[in-house]
Amino acid sequence: MDIKKHITALAQQFLQDQPELFLVEVVVTGSARRQKVLVLIDGDQSVTIDQCAQLSRKISAELEGKDLFEGAWFLEVSSPGVDFPLKFQRQYAKHVGRRLKVLKNDGSEVIGPLLEISSEGIRLNAETKVKKLTQYQEVVIPHDSIKTVSVLVSFS
Repeated sequence: MDIKKHITALAQQFLQDQPELFLVEVVVTGSARRQKVLVLIDGDQSVTIDQCAQLSRKISAELEGKDLFEGAWFLEVSSPGVDFPLKFQRQYAKHVGRRLKVLKNDGSEVIGPLLEISSEGIRLNAETKVKKLTQYQEVVIPHDSIKTVSVLVSFS
């Protein structure tokens, strides 16, 4: 049995009663003797620690009853942090106003605050540096030309 597919199905099943939450990714790493399972969930607004703990308990209870792992295993349920790029258009809405780094399929990069999401693409206030000044120009990037999108954290 494919552990990743099984855990993905479990997480999706348990999230059905919370439509504001959705599964982003399941990552299984480690050796056969000690595996780590990372379940990433996100929400239309946010994800609480309690929601992560509740899903973790449900998945753990299901996994305990089956002998899927050869050795020890560790389960972590979390929301994706800034080190995880946005995977779904559904994740963009809560980041309107934040600075994003968009890597396009052609290898070019656009950085700037997210202004709007539409069915056609995302609208950014793209930043360009001219000497020491930052200039902005609104651009629309079609969804099908986006390779990855990351939220940039500002510490200023």
